[in-house]
Amino acid sequence: MTITFSDDYNPSAVESEAQRYWKDNDSFAVEVDPDREKFYCLCMFPYPSGKLHMGHVRNYTIGDVVSRFQRMLGKNVLQPMGWDAFGLPAENAAMKNKVPPAKWTYSNIGDMRAQLQQLGYAYDWSRELATCHVEYYKWEQWFFIQLYKKGLVYKKESEVNWDPVDQTVLANEQVIDGKGWRSGATVERRKIPQWFIKITDYAQELLDDLQKLDGWPERVRVMQQNWIGRSEGLEFEFQVKDKTEPMQVYTTRPDTIMGVTYCAVAPEHPLALEAAENDPAVKAWLDGLELGGVSEADMATIEKEGIDTGFKAIHPVTGGEIPIWVGNFVLMSYGSGAVMSVPGHDQRDWEFARKYGIRIKQVIQPADDSTECNLDKKAFTEKGICMNSGELDGMNFKDAFAYMVNFFDARGNGRKTINFRLRDWGVSRQRYWGTPIPMINCTSCGSVPVHEADLPVVLPEDVQFDGSGSPIKKMPEFYETTCPECGGKAERETDTFDTFMESSWYYARFASAREDKAMLNREAMDYWLDVDQYIGGIEHAILHLLYSRFFHKLMRDQGLVSTDEPFSRLLTQGMVIAETFYRESDDGSRDWINPADVDIQYDEKGGMESANLKADGQPVIFGGVEKMAKSKNNGVDPEQMISRFGADTVRMYIMFTSPPDQSLEWSDSGVEGAYRFLKRLWKLLGDYQSINLAIDCDMLNDAQKAMRLKTHGTIKKVTDDYDRRQIFNTAIAAVMELYNELNSFANAHDVQDGGQNQAVFQEAAETIVLLLAPIVPHMSHVLWQHLGHGGAVIDVAWPMHDEGALVQDTITVVVQVNGKLRSKLDVASDISKQDMEALALADSNVQKFTEGNIVRKVIVVPGKLVNIVAN
Repeated sequence: MTITFSDDYNPSAVESEAQRYWKDNDSFAVEVDPDREKFYCLCMFPYPSGKLHMGHVRNYTIGDVVSRFQRMLGKNVLQPMGWDAFGLPAENAAMKNKVPPAKWTYSNIGDMRAQLQQLGYAYDWSRELATCHVEYYKWEQWFFIQLYKKGLVYKKESEVNWDPVDQTVLANEQVIDGKGWRSGATVERRKIPQWFIKITDYAQELLDDLQKLDGWPERVRVMQQNWIGRSEGLEFEFQVKDKTEPMQVYTTRPDTIMGVTYCAVAPEHPLALEAAENDPAVKAWLDGLELGGVSEADMATIEKEGIDTGFKAIHPVTGGEIPIWVGNFVLMSYGSGAVMSVPGHDQRDWEFARKYGIRIKQVIQPADDSTECNLDKKAFTEKGICMNSGELDGMNFKDAFAYMVNFFDARGNGRKTINFRLRDWGVSRQRYWGTPIPMINCTSCGSVPVHEADLPVVLPEDVQFDGSGSPIKKMPEFYETTCPECGGKAERETDTFDTFMESSWYYARFASAREDKAMLNREAMDYWLDVDQYIGGIEHAILHLLYSRFFHKLMRDQGLVSTDEPFSRLLTQGMVIAETFYRESDDGSRDWINPADVDIQYDEKGGMESANLKADGQPVIFGGVEKMAKSKNNGVDPEQMISRFGADTVRMYIMFTSPPDQSLEWSDSGVEGAYRFLKRLWKLLGDYQSINLAIDCDMLNDAQKAMRLKTHGTIKKVTDDYDRRQIFNTAIAAVMELYNELNSFANAHDVQDGGQNQAVFQEAAETIVLLLAPIVPHMSHVLWQHLGHGGAVIDVAWPMHDEGALVQDTITVVVQVNGKLRSKLDVASDISKQDMEALALADSNVQKFTEGNIVRKVIVVPGKLVNIVAN
């Protein structure tokens, strides 16, 4: 070892020493070992954008701490890393920098890999993968073909969310408040041919299996449950006046059928199109319609507009005529593209009816007087008691539901049915930088899959970008081919897969990284899966996590994996947030300033008194605390922090500042505090000369017993914090307390005495190093060897607490008089309640506050306190 312990703590030297050892010994490479319990820890892999941000560092530090802890428990730990490498940012960078996306991506991967290695993460780099590598996406293409053969894939012309800036289709989940999740552009509705995978065939299983995921946050499970959206309702028909074809609708509120005062159809519905042919006003309205996205969220937020088609629906119960409107809030892709409208008891219908003067009829009244119902103000949407509904009057929701189901069953024009909000997954994207869809379009045979022997369909990487769509759509050498069935001229599919395809199965490929003859190695799958601990942001609760669960079930049914779910335990880490500052320009725009460039003065109460730019002293405006982002210029460069304080300090600060599932507010002073602690620990243990000396419990004095009590109490607490609670900040706090106790012990005793003082000190020092090893692995590696051990700390077992050390001969009891602390007593740990009461009443400090009063009551909590009530 080249480290000199008489010198001050040098993070760069310490971290280089540890990382050299790990690299030389291939310390984190693992293989299947049936004789050992496995633990698979995985963090959601990053997009190779070029540089790590603090959100990455937090995510991967949490995962590394968990992995290292589980390794010390004796488990065979797999922790891999790779790159979610396809996607739009590479195309945007290609246009900006005039380089192919592949070149930009591979360069970024090299830079980010070096950053991850600098942080000392215990990754098995031999399993590294990038989703843009043909060795990876070849198997994705193969699997898509298997799904096609099983009838789980289909192509249809579909109304889609079209992002006019990114020139691609977005999934419903990628449309946020009517705008594209990346570009922010207003989303349009278009019809184009799209490939779909039948996730709806698995909707019920995806819903049911959420109950198996007891290691997931309840919040995530509820979000997925709501997105899948199972509902029981009534599917029935309205006859259309002068038409032979009925109009089918679905409702979850059959109890409100008597309140239907109009029906609404989608702009693409046959009735709307026919009305446009006959009525110029309807045609003009349709032609001028501003079409937004096709998600339900869009429908909830857009301004509701419509026009009367002139057609009439016949109410299936009363026989009365009901106007049929076309509305911009009705989606052709949901159900039949037609809905019954009950403005008295649906807020959207109420808003539309008020706007266009359509009758509003009340057919549900509150079940009791505690609920307000005023249809002049808003719709009454709660379940209640039927009224103005003929035979339904007086019925509650359940009875009215059953009555209407029987009513339509008897007439053969309706039935009870189960619907799901979930829609099939549209996986086509009109982009270049993605996995080519392995299908061929033939004018004679239609769409046919590429022969498996001809896989992979390789994406050309040496391309030129001009900003006008996908280059491969302009490359005959790519798309011109022959039909696998008839041998005639044909064209390859030039759409690529949604990048969520790649991230839906990468966890399984990590476990089969060296398999080149199949998509997955079944022996490896049976050993490594499920992932024991998955870590990532809450923003992936629906998109990535739902698709991964679906993909896992598809792979199971293909015989590739044997389990039902991919991830046993899920931790959703909080965001990294920081202060924001800005100057306001004359035009009202904001010039965001990095907090590191701002000099902040605080008042006596800790409030911000002033904030001025360091460069010129001019005042700046505090913009609040927000998520670190380039747009707000409030990010912190991890490399700068590592260069200044070391990777261990950054890791410790991140784990100490807040629980992993809560937001972490960045503080430079907090980082400095973590650095000071590590320097103090380095000095305390660096000055110490270790010996191999056993503890003789029978020879310990009170001070030595107290030190051991603290050591083993800390082991017990920290173990629970790491394992069951996964609350690491309290674990670090406990270790800091142990350090303080040990430092005090060293100042009061000769810990180089060759006797029990030194034995107790050595035990506590080793405990601190072991308990911190998952969090500050570099320092722990070096200090462990300094404490006299030849091996590496990563191969040492996690310490076990000694119950005997936790047994106390004496305990401190608090004595209160009328609820206020008046004394503390050192008593035997096995003292009786009666003796505790007697000692408390006899204590001279206590008697000062009971003298002259009558003791009314004495409350004794064994081993803790005595409370005397006297007046």
